[in-house]
Amino acid sequence: MDNAIIAGPLAGRPLFFCGIGGSGMLPLAQIAQGLGHPVAGSDRSRDQGRSPEKFAWLEVNGFALHPQDGSGVTSPNQVLVASAAIEDTVPEVARANEVGCDRLSRAELLSSLFNAADYSIAVGGTSGKSTVTGMIAWILAEAGNDPTVMNGAVMKNFVSPANPFASARIGSGNLFVSEVDESDGSIALYRPTIGVLLNVSLDHKSIEELRVLFGDYVATAGAAVVNLDSAEAGYLAGLARNKVTYGIAARNADISVEPGSIEHTTQGIEAVVVDNSRREAFPLILPMPGVHNLSNALAAIAAATAAGIGVGHAAFALRSFAGLARRFDVIGTSPSGITVIDDFGHNPEKCAATLRTLKATPGRVIAFFQPHGYGPLRQMGNELARTFARELGPDDITIMCDPVYFGGTVDRSVGSERITGLIATEGRMAEHIPAREDCADRIIALAQPGDRIAVMGARDDTLTDFARSLLARLP
Repeated sequence: MDNAIIAGPLAGRPLFFCGIGGSGMLPLAQIAQGLGHPVAGSDRSRDQGRSPEKFAWLEVNGFALHPQDGSGVTSPNQVLVASAAIEDTVPEVARANEVGCDRLSRAELLSSLFNAADYSIAVGGTSGKSTVTGMIAWILAEAGNDPTVMNGAVMKNFVSPANPFASARIGSGNLFVSEVDESDGSIALYRPTIGVLLNVSLDHKSIEELRVLFGDYVATAGAAVVNLDSAEAGYLAGLARNKVTYGIAARNADISVEPGSIEHTTQGIEAVVVDNSRREAFPLILPMPGVHNLSNALAAIAAATAAGIGVGHAAFALRSFAGLARRFDVIGTSPSGITVIDDFGHNPEKCAATLRTLKATPGRVIAFFQPHGYGPLRQMGNELARTFARELGPDDITIMCDPVYFGGTVDRSVGSERITGLIATEGRMAEHIPAREDCADRIIALAQPGDRIAVMGARDDTLTDFARSLLARLP
């Protein structure tokens, strides 16, 4: 879409979101409404009766919802916001073409709003984007700023009775924080004041493609915040005009951790953070488990430093960081001592971080994994299998259902059974059970006191309901 259409002429125009309930669309719709746009939308999930409480909340809060049959697209003044990959046969797209509506992808609309801000912070990388975005937002808010925040997950610090779906925060349009996505190449649209690069590893694209995308991103940012513990990210740091580096193992980073200071606690993880540029050290008490979350905290602290907030202030703010929904989210523990955890892990790096956190403490792991699509499963299936086989022990078990599928023309010839077969060949227990409901029955039959059940997957809000239903059935 031409930038001239995205900019001035977009002001105040009604927007229609196709798939308004999605984790990427919902917060963007909230932000657009907060900036004065009339917002309407449709969603196949609503038509199918899934997540009714979410759509009821949207209607109560002024979002006009329609069936996904094209009936909500009525005027050429509307702008259709839809995934770049969506087929022209989808009724909203077909109707928009008939009516003559302008069309924007989610990333085109988001980047337009983001780039219009006076000061912007983007968070990119294969894993950890949502958590770091939430951490940066909380540090900024605690420092007295009023950021507008676009996230892909509900930020618990900003949840209220008025907004239980706080994956967005509506603040000043002059300060904008957002995670940015490389999977569709749209990261190239953003012009951040500060660009954070967390890591570079296999997900939706090849490593060669990722090097180009992330390299351009680092070079474009006014200042880049780069993780030196990631070899690929560290390699790209030299492209930055200005940079702040961080790392747990990298002793030459601007923001690092004092050797030997890391402690795993019942509440999370603690360490001493060192600002090497000022030769100052500050305690970090993070109420989230896992070394990967310590790395995420260093990224947020480094970004805050680049924005002029002191390391001590940033570290202190993170003591009260409440985390994100579906990011190692402990749903509860049954009377017999079986814990259920809801997690967004869906690519090899995210799954590895979750499994390592689980294996850092005693107890068997039952890892339930729902692949987030047939295409991603083909792209990363081999590495996923290696991840589950490497991170889990001989007593642990992986259970996989069929990939999430809500319709469309995707090739479904390669499924979950190939992955569980690969895990089994590595000497680990794995089962493929096609239907998720049948997986639940199997998990309940297997679970014993002291087990941890991890519900993992993306692009499906009902996974949280699934995790809660498991907890309710456990003894």
